[in-house]
Amino acid sequence: MPRQRRTGAPRQEYLDAFDEDLDVFAPRSGGGAQEEPDRPGAGPQAAGAGEDDGGDAPPTGVPAQRGGKGRAFTGIAAAAVTTVLAVVVAGQVADDRDGTGVLAQSAPGRAHDARTSGRTAPTAAAPLTYEQKMDRTYPLSATLKGPGKFDAVPGFDKAPGQGRKFTYRVDVEQGLGLDGALFAEAVQKTLNDDRSWAHGGARTFERISSGKPDFVITLASPGTTAKWCAKSGLDTTEDNVSCDSAATERVMINAYRWAQGSKTYGNEIHAYRQMLINHEIGHRLGHGHVTCQKDGELAPVMQQQTKFLDHDGIHCLPNPWPYPKG
Repeated sequence: MPRQRRTGAPRQEYLDAFDEDLDVFAPRSGGGAQEEPDRPGAGPQAAGAGEDDGGDAPPTGVPAQRGGKGRAFTGIAAAAVTTVLAVVVAGQVADDRDGTGVLAQSAPGRAHDARTSGRTAPTAAAPLTYEQKMDRTYPLSATLKGPGKFDAVPGFDKAPGQGRKFTYRVDVEQGLGLDGALFAEAVQKTLNDDRSWAHGGARTFERISSGKPDFVITLASPGTTAKWCAKSGLDTTEDNVSCDSAATERVMINAYRWAQGSKTYGNEIHAYRQMLINHEIGHRLGHGHVTCQKDGELAPVMQQQTKFLDHDGIHCLPNPWPYPKG
């Protein structure tokens, strides 16, 4: 442990170092001895310094302090400067704990790293299931008029049954902003359900995207739907409905109804979409319009359920299936 100084007077070596009235702040000649690294402010006097060099003269306008008191004060100041520089250098060395020459990160930075290193990255939301997508409505204007150009949904869905096979293609009008793959999946699942027209193994349905199909199920804007339905003498504009354009290869599904549903089905948008598919394909298979005959009965799938459930004082219940009991 260092010994304590006995008096408050300046140490003798500081006084001796300045007996010759050296100015510690005066510039040194390049020909002198090198300063010691651990004494940056107390090197020996430069060689060859003469009277004209202004060896110990202070800056212009400041009287030079002569005598013992001046030398003592200068020695104390030099010691103070030396001490401060030593503390700064020691602090820098202490901070360079990793030995790389780069100062270690500050304490606040380390605290931030400690807080964030334990955090887990947010997980991506799980993709929606088929049922979830079918339970949602989608934005689409009731007055939309598309370009009348169609894209076939790519892919192939094999007919799962053993009955009479019908092949179909799914076309989606460009610019609708709807999920064509979802629509195609819904058609395949719906038609091959045992409650649908595949009931009892009588029929089976296969989706193709190339070659000649038996019919083309087409998802189109209200404007384009009206044009294609008019080719078969049908007017879909009054209630913005769908149709089987029997004079053509297309079964037209109105994209507004597909996206938004109807008042008759309310929030049951999934069931409503199943009804749309089954109703229009029923027309393609040769079935006409019918209604329920008793109050509280299920509406037949061939009833115009988009337009009404009640008729002649009879209240019918919504029903999307030709064979609801399976």
